[in-house]
Amino acid sequence: MSLKDLLVVVDGDGLNPSPLALASWLAGRFEAHLVGLHPSSTAKASLYSANFGTEPFDDAMRATAAALEQRALDARAGLEAAARRQDIQAEWRVARGFPAPETVLNGRYADLVILGQRWSDYDGLRYPDPADVVLDVGCPVLVVPRAGQFERIERHALVAWNGSREAARAVRDALPLLKLVAAVTVLAVNAEQGGEEPGADIARHLARHGITVEIDQSTAPDMATADVLLSRAADLGSDLIVMGAYGHARMRETILGGVTRSMLEQMTVPVLMSH
Repeated sequence: MSLKDLLVVVDGDGLNPSPLALASWLAGRFEAHLVGLHPSSTAKASLYSANFGTEPFDDAMRATAAALEQRALDARAGLEAAARRQDIQAEWRVARGFPAPETVLNGRYADLVILGQRWSDYDGLRYPDPADVVLDVGCPVLVVPRAGQFERIERHALVAWNGSREAARAVRDALPLLKLVAAVTVLAVNAEQGGEEPGADIARHLARHGITVEIDQSTAPDMATADVLLSRAADLGSDLIVMGAYGHARMRETILGGVTRSMLEQMTVPVLMSH
């Protein structure tokens, strides 16, 4: 099993270069084709600028259009430079519509989508919400934290295991990445599924794929699961967390809170999610 088509969302503002760095490194490791998708409102800004008819507003819109166009040029230059460094084939695309649906559409033809964690003050018209992409794209999504530098995945992977369909899907989707790392730990937190020894069966499955696995069972009823995962990831020096996403309805997680929502907000290492 390998990855041959990767899609990375490239913003071009320089605030979070890690998604592109990590995506290009993965493309180099797997000899994969890399598509860089830039979420832009350039076309809309140009349309408003040309037709509104009020000079001060027109000037402002022309300035906005120029800034967005420069942002796109910077993003493309970044993709091309990364492709040269890794000696890979890269393709440039611009999303002219709403970023999340455009990312989902392009991601339908990828083995893996890589994008950055959403900024708390992000412009929703210019950058896709990872939660929307995870739910709708139909392939695994690697979300990269906004803080820190993440250019490789090679030390340790922490697999969040609860015996659910989503967790099983995530493990299978993550197999190519799990084979890159030196060590893998399956962590069962407050497990209610998985038999007498939660995590043992999935560990044996991974071992049959040639992956060396340790099992870690954690009971922390007074501690949020996401906090346990992030704490163990820090203890183990993980550079990847693998987990299923939205085992409950997204609306329920939005109202009551949930592991997926918490991880998307608090992540400290790249997280591969599957739904």
